[in-house]
Amino acid sequence: MEIRDRIIQFVDYKRVSVTSFEKNIGASKSYISNTKNISAKVLSNILRIYPELSPEWILTGEGTMLKKENAVQSILPIKSEDKGVPYYNVDFVGGFDMVINDQTTIPEYLIDFPKYNEATCWCNVTGHSMEPEITHGDIIALKRIEDISFLPYGEIYAIVTKNEMRTIKRIGPSQNKDCYSLIPTNKSPEYGVQELPKEMVRIVFKVLGCMKRL
Repeated sequence: MEIRDRIIQFVDYKRVSVTSFEKNIGASKSYISNTKNISAKVLSNILRIYPELSPEWILTGEGTMLKKENAVQSILPIKSEDKGVPYYNVDFVGGFDMVINDQTTIPEYLIDFPKYNEATCWCNVTGHSMEPEITHGDIIALKRIEDISFLPYGEIYAIVTKNEMRTIKRIGPSQNKDCYSLIPTNKSPEYGVQELPKEMVRIVFKVLGCMKRL
């Protein structure tokens, strides 16, 4: 792998276009794609503008792409203004689907968390039915499922029904083939399995993960 190839790998990691990257480092358009031998000046600009990048890796391919202190940060969630998934400071159970349908709604900030950057959005959770997996006050990463004709059992979903009920539960099989079983994690007596007719399901998000608010 040549230096140019490692630069392109870093560009992919940053989730920006090659054209935007070239503009950021002061290189001409298509410079990275068309130039086999990257100049010392361009390399110096790259390392100055992206201090998290390891000089050893970019020059020799040895070690890790990021400096050690940044390698740890890269796997942790951080607030961001220009990269990541939008966080809406609203409760899923309290009318969250209105946020998704309203294109004028502005997220409070973006969450850059590589593990969950495929999510559609982050939002708040209230209630105790999914504890200890999901705790009251957590925020959850949701990925909207476009085709809801088949939902694999055993996963946790955030569901909006046609009568505007919103719930977060694990889906399981029902004795009635036309229903899903909504299964809480909390084993307290006040929480029990509910049956939900499949025809009542309007919107479904897969819950990718949860964490405390940043």
